[in-house]
Amino acid sequence: MRVLCIGDNVVDRYLDRKIMYPGGNCVNVAVFASRLGADAAYVGVLGDDAAGQLVLASLLHEGVDVGGLRVEHGTNAYAMVEVVAGDRHFLGSDKGVSLFDLTPSMIEAAQDYDVVHTAYSARWAHQVPQLIAACPKVAYDFGREYSEATIAAQPGLWLAAFSGSHLDEAGVEETARTASHAGAHYVLITQGPGGARLWAGSQSWYQAADDVPVVDTLAAGDAYLASLIVSLAADEAPASAMVKASALSAEVIAGRGAFGHGAPDSGALADQGVN
Repeated sequence: MRVLCIGDNVVDRYLDRKIMYPGGNCVNVAVFASRLGADAAYVGVLGDDAAGQLVLASLLHEGVDVGGLRVEHGTNAYAMVEVVAGDRHFLGSDKGVSLFDLTPSMIEAAQDYDVVHTAYSARWAHQVPQLIAACPKVAYDFGREYSEATIAAQPGLWLAAFSGSHLDEAGVEETARTASHAGAHYVLITQGPGGARLWAGSQSWYQAADDVPVVDTLAAGDAYLASLIVSLAADEAPASAMVKASALSAEVIAGRGAFGHGAPDSGALADQGVN
């Protein structure tokens, strides 16, 4: 199975520990998909600084195809992170050189993949229908900053994913209904310790979160999504796919960073004026 992830990358800078980890939604999904046996590729833009080199090295180490990746002179995207009682909090960020335009060649390349994944952080969200025309199975992560209008602007998704820890039951149902009406085949809403729910038309499934000690919740949702993408694209039963996704998410929250590969960041933190 071939999975193409197009979009964001960052280094997550842990201020208290002065360590940076490679990450970003699309990078994380590519890495976890690769670990699950998929032929995964990442397309994005890295900086030529130490942070960008870390992201590139980690992708290569994880067996992700970086043939479509571009390195530009400048600062790699980063997010400043603090972990409180195991839960990660973002304190600020900079997109650096990571923003790019979706080109015709990128859209054409999508034809060669079974699934294409992207996320809300891309500035070319309006071009997602072109990706769907090239590859019918497009997964799109809306994160938690979305509206009825932004959901409706992405019609015909294969999988629409949402971070819903802030939603009550009515909000969960409304979000799922809106995405389904927009034509999403699958709708996923993850709610951290509250588990996750998946819809496909009139059918729905619920999976409780695994009860494990929490070290760092960063990228737990990305791991869940990556696992679900790989399983559902292989025509695995949704209930079974969600069990596997929950197990992988539990592994992630038991470690630090999105998927490891931490590196010292004391110099970079000083450069950003962080004490």
